[in-house]
This record gives sequence, C-alpha cells and structure tokens, in this order.
Amino acid sequence: MSADRLSVYEAIRLRRDVRAEFTGEPVDEDTLWRILDAAHRAPSVGNSQPWDFVVVREPDTLRQFADHVAGKRVEFRDALPPERATTFEPIKIEGIVESGTGVVVGYDHDRGGPQVLGRATVHETGVYSTVLAIQNLWLAATAEGIGVGWVSFYDPEFLAELVGLPPGIRPVAWLCVGPVHEFQTVPDLERYGWRTGRPLSEAVHRETFGATGIATEPSTNIAATETIAP
Repeated sequence: MSADRLSVYEAIRLRRDVRAEFTGEPVDEDTLWRILDAAHRAPSVGNSQPWDFVVVREPDTLRQFADHVAGKRVEFRDALPPERATTFEPIKIEGIVESGTGVVVGYDHDRGGPQVLGRATVHETGVYSTVLAIQNLWLAATAEGIGVGWVSFYDPEFLAELVGLPPGIRPVAWLCVGPVHEFQTVPDLERYGWRTGRPLSEAVHRETFGATGIATEPSTNIAATETIAP
C-alpha cells in the first residue's frame, strides 16, 4: 500500500505539460490502451461517464490541427502588450505533430439521461468529471514514461468538425501523447518567465477564506522512487 501511494505522489511530482520533449516515436497500442483505461476509470457525477476519446494519428489531420493552432498562437501574441509578447514568443505551446498521437477528449452533457444524480444544482459537475478523466490519463501516462501536452489554442467548432464530433459532444481538450526524451524539472512557463507558481501555504485557508492558520508550510518531501525511464 505504501509503495502504491508513493508511486502516485511521484507521478504527480514528475508530471509536466509536455511540448518540446517528444521523441517522435508513437506510443505503442498496449500502453495507449492502459492510459485510456486509467482515464475511463475516473469518478464521474451520477456514474454518467460523460467522456469520449478520439485517438488521432493520421498525419494530415495532425498537420491541419497544428496549422490551426499556430494561427491562434499568432492571434494571442499579437493581442499582448509588447513586453509580454516578448516573453511569450519563445514559448512552445504544442507538440501536435511531434507527439504523433492526439487524444481529443469530448464531453456529452446528455450522457446519463435528463436526471443525472448529483448534477441538479451544480451543472458543471459533468465537465469536472471529464477533467478528472484527463487527470487520470495524465498521471497514468507519466507513470509509463509517456508525455502529455494539453492544447487549448483552438476554436471548438473547428476541432469538433475536424474529428467528426456529433452535435451535442463538446471538445474539452486535445492531448498530445507520446514518448519523451525527458520530463522537465521546472514547468515551461516558469522557465521562460511567464508566470511562477505560488506556495501551498497561500492556497490553503482554514474555516473561512483568508484565514490560513499555518505559520510555516510543513515539509512535503517524498523519498525518490525508482526513476521512470523516458
């Protein structure tokens, strides 16, 4: 039990949003299926399992989506103040072609019927469930030495048409999935100076917002487990 718990913590620590580290080799089918199985085992509101996974490997489709994302990247850069545009310019935002495999995660609001147990007052719980499936996929991939990059620079209508999502199924993510040379030790956005993270002590509140009750942040160091080979 202890070893299992440590392996989960280690995967969380190693997980990165991968862009430039893909080897170019496709993830093999057995590994991909294990990763998708982990995603499909995520908890979901009312056991509705509102997700679908479209695996994309056709080079022409990968290139079409990469070209679309490149255009959206330019639009974002051009809308930034000059100093932020300079910081943003070297940041790679996708590895669509390099990864060799895209997994489009879709959300079906109607899955589970009109009365989904647990969604009556918080309608977003279906989307939250789908994001939990993505997190499962990401951590399982990391444990396998497989990188994942979440691409969000796209028009949902374009992506839905590109992969043939039927009406009512909303694209939530395009995930680039593939073997990597390495996992970066520092997130790209920190390495390039876009934004740094904040300590846990700033995010934890006691009883009411703004009351931390924590004088110093406790140690969360975890003993290193076996190194995961890329």
